[in-house]
Amino acid sequence: MSYQHQDWQGKTIDLPKGKVVCIGQNYLDHIQEMQSKTAPEALFFIKPATALCPLAAEFAIPTQHGAVHNETEIAVLIGKKLSKASEDEVMDAIWGYSLALDLTLRDVQAKLKQLGRPWEIAKGFDGACPLGAFVPAEVIQAPQQLQFSLYVNGEPRQQGDAGLMIRGIRAMLSEMSQWFSLEPGDVVLTGTPAGVGPLTPGDKLQLTMRSDTTVLLDVQTSVSMQSL
Repeated sequence: MSYQHQDWQGKTIDLPKGKVVCIGQNYLDHIQEMQSKTAPEALFFIKPATALCPLAAEFAIPTQHGAVHNETEIAVLIGKKLSKASEDEVMDAIWGYSLALDLTLRDVQAKLKQLGRPWEIAKGFDGACPLGAFVPAEVIQAPQQLQFSLYVNGEPRQQGDAGLMIRGIRAMLSEMSQWFSLEPGDVVLTGTPAGVGPLTPGDKLQLTMRSDTTVLLDVQTSVSMQSL
């Protein structure tokens, strides 16, 4: 399914479809559940624009490469270019916020890690980033207080609180921009909390983003099988 950035009222956003820049290991509970080795340096990686697909009524996953895991994350849409930006410059460049699934071919990733090889294919395959509609930045006064959740088949799987990020949004975007210019239309994924796990065709998902008690996004979707 073709992708175009949309706002929370269903209107098309006049920004191109760009790359997706991600941070790994940004929540302590996820680091612990994955028994990961950590380093002082941030773990950044990129998904191509072809990974983007709408987080709509349905999205498809490949089933021929082993387990496909959910990783629910706050997504940030870049509205103005950031290059070697200071933290003070970052917030003015944000168009808005949404939720995304950083889909991961976990078996493929594990095998490549064991071989000491890069694992882009486990993260950047076509359709690897289902992305919701964006809430404008001016609506969200305190993005670092956003909370979000994922329910799978009615059962809670992930509960996230942006206040628990190891690197906050402002610091993260500034540090990213020292390495990669963030262009209008690019999307930044801000890390996932604990609760990653396999998805199966037929699963029913509910993703919610809240500010205090106000629900900003409530997306219900289902998983289908990607055509071979």
